[in-house]
Amino acid sequence: MRRLNVRVSAGGRMLRCGYTTGTCAAAATRAAADLVLGGALAPSVVVSTPAGIDCVLDVEDAERGDGWAACAVRKDAGDDPDVTDGVLVWARVTCVANPGVRVDGGVGVGRVTRAGLDQPVGAAAINSVPRAMIAHEAEDSAQAHGYAGGLEVVVSIPEGVGLAARTFNPRLGIEGGISVLGTSGIVRPMSEDALVASIQLELRVLRETGARDVLVVPGNYGRDFAMGTLGLGDERMVSCSNYVGAAIDEAGRLGFSTMLLVGHLGKLAKVAAGSMNTHSRVADGRMEAMAAHAAMAGAPRDVVARIMDAATTDAALELLEDCGQREATMASLVARLGANLRARAASGLQVEAVVFSNAWGVLGQTPGAAELITLHLAGPSVEGHTSN
Repeated sequence: MRRLNVRVSAGGRMLRCGYTTGTCAAAATRAAADLVLGGALAPSVVVSTPAGIDCVLDVEDAERGDGWAACAVRKDAGDDPDVTDGVLVWARVTCVANPGVRVDGGVGVGRVTRAGLDQPVGAAAINSVPRAMIAHEAEDSAQAHGYAGGLEVVVSIPEGVGLAARTFNPRLGIEGGISVLGTSGIVRPMSEDALVASIQLELRVLRETGARDVLVVPGNYGRDFAMGTLGLGDERMVSCSNYVGAAIDEAGRLGFSTMLLVGHLGKLAKVAAGSMNTHSRVADGRMEAMAAHAAMAGAPRDVVARIMDAATTDAALELLEDCGQREATMASLVARLGANLRARAASGLQVEAVVFSNAWGVLGQTPGAAELITLHLAGPSVEGHTSN
């Protein structure tokens, strides 16, 4: 497999870029179109990407029949931890009577079942830019071979059926496989923009269902606590990872009425300190926040100093419990958290929070959180309808 020799700086390291599934599908399409129209199988093909980078991809497998050919290229995700790295992306090109190029998905490519995505309900989950790249390669091959008829392109990713469960697709309403994605044609490792875009997409899909209320968790700790301890369902749950501020911004932009944030103290102490991106390389401030609120709550000076040196928030809670200031400190911290969330939220969006730790359970919640918990326990509410 030929690898892309393009590198970008990310997290202080130079990481190698890779090909999107869209670029792979376009390359497989070109190889299959050349094979069925010209009768020759090229060992590799060149695809021009929207990023302005020409990619050379090797053809790893091929089949041919009467009026059709299929070729496969292997996905190289570079240094990005992509679940699709190494999978074979197939394109089957068939000559048809009707002019033009028709693009569809086959085995392992998901099918859209909910509104709000790049493609309409019922279509294969092949986004607009990859569709355009695939169509361009088919059309260019037809022109090169003097072919005036139509072409049907079916993209398949056999391993996609099993990989789909490891992606956002089931939550987004894409069934049966993975998506063929990519806006630039190039995978840039650990892109923060891509992570934020996935959060925005999940919120948009939820809003398209008519949902007015969203439950947001930073990750698995929040998800498990919301479902296991608070008894909340995941129908309106979105994971925001470290991007609390971006989630609030998008929820407000989309017109959600309420947002309930359920998070571990280790994350939300940072938000109480004013950090809306809680990634460790961007911000910490957990112990500084806890020490400051402990001091305001009346904790002894030596306890405040020990909190500053504590390794974990649970260790800091132990110190506060021992001096009788745990509840007062959490009340102060949660009050600041609520103020910061309200300051970030757009007009019309009510944001409330529940703060917990695995060892201590619920540590505090903003004044309107109980109301939102009850709302979510009552079941889904959508525009024009509220569950009883």
